Amino acid sequence: MPRTPIEPRFKIEYLSILDSEGNLDTALEPAIPPDDLKRLYRAMVLGRRLDERMVRLQRQGRIGTFAPIKGQEAAQIGSVFALRPTDWMVPSFRETAAMLWRGWPIEKLLCLFAGRLEGGQPAPDQHDLPITIPVATQLPHAVGLAYAAQYRGDDVVVMAYCGDGATSEGDFHEALNFAGVWHVPVVFVVQNNQWAISIPLKKQTHSATLAQKALGYGFPGIQVDGNDLLAVYAASCEAVARARHGEGPTLIECVTYRLGVHTTADDPTRYRSDEEVKAWERKDPLPRARAYLEKKNLLDDGLEAQVDAEIARAVERFETMAEADPLTIFDHVFAERPAHLEAQRAELRERLGADPPRRVDEERPLPTPMRGQRKTSRWAN
Repeated sequence: MPRTPIEPRFKIEYLSILDSEGNLDTALEPAIPPDDLKRLYRAMVLGRRLDERMVRLQRQGRIGTFAPIKGQEAAQIGSVFALRPTDWMVPSFRETAAMLWRGWPIEKLLCLFAGRLEGGQPAPDQHDLPITIPVATQLPHAVGLAYAAQYRGDDVVVMAYCGDGATSEGDFHEALNFAGVWHVPVVFVVQNNQWAISIPLKKQTHSATLAQKALGYGFPGIQVDGNDLLAVYAASCEAVARARHGEGPTLIECVTYRLGVHTTADDPTRYRSDEEVKAWERKDPLPRARAYLEKKNLLDDGLEAQVDAEIARAVERFETMAEADPLTIFDHVFAERPAHLEAQRAELRERLGADPPRRVDEERPLPTPMRGQRKTSRWAN
């Protein structure tokens, strides 16, 4: 029997409104009120300055391993701005700016990266999940939230974040398949920062785009300039509106770049060139957004100083908190604690009795560099 060829035809659109040279496509410019533009830019600055401060805090041994967002502020702020407070936001492990926009206090994020239980607890009325360290495992959860909202008839959209590396995980494809089959109100935001730790995008996929992966599951995908705040917002508004009106999921691929380290346990100089980084630094989303606001005469004097002072106050509040109780690690494993955990808890309690928790103001030794990190002059700063 002869075979009948099936030749599906598709196209992926790429959206850019404000390019790295400051050229604006006025026909596509979204209508954002001036006060909101100022809030958006402030959120990007806050994300960047907190990012830099948290890297320093980790180098000083004051918090644990941290995943910086430097270079990805527009991808996060532009997308999360499209949500209502009643919508759900599901982060991966690199959405600090989006979490700040959603109302997470700075000191709570510091607690999170210091390994404290309260750092991962959203407020009771907050429609956010905590960060997820295992890659892509949050995506089926996001689809489940969207399916529940659809089942109950709630006017809710779910926005789920992941990186380009997550698109190689089975959880990613399972989530997209379920979302497509059940036509649920979810928006997948893939922050394509070009590197999955040390693996470049070209070794992650042979597809021309990551956006086209949505097509295999029966819903649209779009690729946007992830360093263009306006383009990300415009694409996100369209995707959220589709979901809210019962038109199903969308995948947004934000083409951006991780200007810093993957995490503070990483040394990117071992796998990428300075020339590559410098080329992307010229596409930095902050100067682009700043120039846009400057042309509209919307920049506030002293913004960076105000943001730095806000961060400093939050760090002070964090560091004056009482020491965390190590025994709480046993409290949320089982509804009824089994005998072997009771024994471990008792043993830890006995050890802590002989070695009481360190005072908050006690001098802390500098950490030993992890394998792959270079011991530089920044280590003690």
